[in-house]
Amino acid sequence: MKKTISLLLSAVILCAVFLSGCGSSDSLTLNVYNWGEYISDGSEGSFDTIREFELWYKETYGQSVKVNYDTYASNEDMYNKISSGAVSYDVIIPSDYMIARMAQEDMLLPLDFANIPNYQYIDEGFRGLYYDAENLYSVPYTYGVVGIIYNANVVDEADARGWDLMWNDKYAGSILQFNNSRDAFATAQYKLDLDVNSTDTALWDKALAELKAQAPLVKSYVMDEVYNMMESGEAAVAPYYAGDYFTMLDAQAEDVDLRFYYPERTNYFVDAMCIPSCCQNKELAEIFINYMLSAEPAIANAEYVYYASPNALVYEDAEYIHSLGQEAMDILYPGIENFSELYNAYAFRNLGSETLGYVNSLWEDLKIG
Repeated sequence: MKKTISLLLSAVILCAVFLSGCGSSDSLTLNVYNWGEYISDGSEGSFDTIREFELWYKETYGQSVKVNYDTYASNEDMYNKISSGAVSYDVIIPSDYMIARMAQEDMLLPLDFANIPNYQYIDEGFRGLYYDAENLYSVPYTYGVVGIIYNANVVDEADARGWDLMWNDKYAGSILQFNNSRDAFATAQYKLDLDVNSTDTALWDKALAELKAQAPLVKSYVMDEVYNMMESGEAAVAPYYAGDYFTMLDAQAEDVDLRFYYPERTNYFVDAMCIPSCCQNKELAEIFINYMLSAEPAIANAEYVYYASPNALVYEDAEYIHSLGQEAMDILYPGIENFSELYNAYAFRNLGSETLGYVNSLWEDLKIG
């Protein structure tokens, strides 16, 4: 879809930029760190978000900007890289619980919303959530729910229910599991109806025992590798984020019939744009975030990554709704009317350092085993 970019108050931002000295003749650099497969990148004729931002910035401000765009596979990978101090990024897109952790550790900068007027389009249900209760550090980018993807040519429909499918020995050697501790433990915790945010080590031990029981059935622990393995039919069962199901559906092999369902208890999450404390150009980062909230890139990114958007310019757009179709809308936007209620019931919270250390030790135990 082609739409006109609607950036409100751009003149105000323009003045602010020039007053701050960003209007000099030197080219600017913006370093963005995002999940893999998480932005419309120009492939197959799609909107090239990074390139279009560079062109828009040049046209709007009369100055060149170069965006360096890197990707990570998990929140933990991103956190470890930034906390090491070895790299510097201007914009990152962590998940909710990681935002809470980074804010607590002074790893995020408060945002100047005067430079992000398009924040007005973010649905009220996505503001004031626990991870950023005062709306200081983050602007929601996407949200979603974890479900189970399976190949109906391999998996019996009668077995495709709940979390039990991932522990069904009929599919030993065809089951994938998350390769990050929080999501992997959650599959066991939701299966056992345990609190995913508990500080009780005994409950985490129960989840570990369940994951160890599953381990002989697991073909591989994966993150981005899940795409090729499910699309090709190399694996038949995987827990993953709803939006990624549609990406896989578009690329599945002829002999693969991918389908999706939500277990009764599962993770609701929000990924949001933030500015880390290592940022080298905060105002430019805020302008980039504002651009990402404007109509054309926001809709293009939602279409490309297939994740639900908290941005009214997206989910109220008639062409976007029509292009997805009702089935996809039902999967991607479950319970948007009462999102905060579902989110509060099932979202990950930031675990304290003691619990985090214990969980990491259990994860190492599982992976070594």
